[in-house]
Formats: sequence, C-alpha cells, structure tokens
Amino acid sequence: MPEGIRPTQNVLRAAIFDLLGHDLSGLSFLELFAGSGAVGLEAISRGADEVVMVEHNDLNAKTIRENCELLGVDLGEKFSLIHADAFTSVKRLSDERKPFDIVFFDPPYGQKLAKKTLKLLALRDILHDQSLVMVQLEASEKLEIPETLTMLTQRRYGSSHLTLLQKVVI
Repeated sequence: MPEGIRPTQNVLRAAIFDLLGHDLSGLSFLELFAGSGAVGLEAISRGADEVVMVEHNDLNAKTIRENCELLGVDLGEKFSLIHADAFTSVKRLSDERKPFDIVFFDPPYGQKLAKKTLKLLALRDILHDQSLVMVQLEASEKLEIPETLTMLTQRRYGSSHLTLLQKVVI
C-alpha cells in the first residue's frame, strides 16, 4: 500500500457490498478513483462479470497491478485498469457506449470531487435504467444529487458516508 493512500477499510467494504448485494454475477462494475483497487477486487471476488478500475496516480496504478498479480487476477478485457483521470475516463467510456450496472467512487477527501463526478455521470451515457451509483465521501461533505439520480439510502460509518443512488427512469 503506497504511503498517503486511504484504502477503503474492511468494515466499509463489507457495508458497500451489504448495500449492493453479495452476488454480483452477470454485472459490470466501474470503480473510479480506485486507489489500491480494493473495492474493484472485492467486486471480482463476488462474481462481477466485468470490472473496470480507474486510477490516475502512477504509484496507485502500480499498486493495483501488483495487487491483481498477487491475487491471480488477469488484467485484460474482463478485468481492466485504466491509468488515467476519472473524468476523462468517464467521457471515453461514454463515447464507447459502455454502460455499467454499478459505479462506485471514493474521491480524495477535501477536494469536493463528488459533486463534479455525479454531475458528469448524470450527463454521460454510462448508466442504464437500473444502474446503481455508490458514493463514499467524508461525512462533513454535502452531496448534491443530480435530478437524473435518486437516493436509495445513506449511511454513516465513522467519518465517512456511503450513499446509494439509482438512475431515475424517465
């Protein structure tokens, strides 16, 4: 684990999958701001058919590759790492017409990136009518939810909030 990385703790990771479901068979999963890739790797272990992890930081991306290697996860078509900015990656995935069943993101705290990320997800076509979006953010940060998403639940775990959203069917 690189110094300065804030990995999703085991309790939070368990809570994420308690809310999303324990069996992700047949689902596609996108993790933005992947850090160590712990959540994406957990999605793989829970049977997700496709997992894309997006990480911009060079050292973190290297750590994700190393963690995949340690766990025997082959990065390729089914499970992949995009070593790029989250916002650029969402635009690219949208241009490729690549919708995801679940999008998880835990942006660096204190930079107010949750609002910008949700706005981009709402504008870009990477969510289908049943897609879920899970946001982990600092409990003190207020989350502004676009009209195209509705909050299903929000729970506090220590200094973090987990918010589960779903695309609004129009």
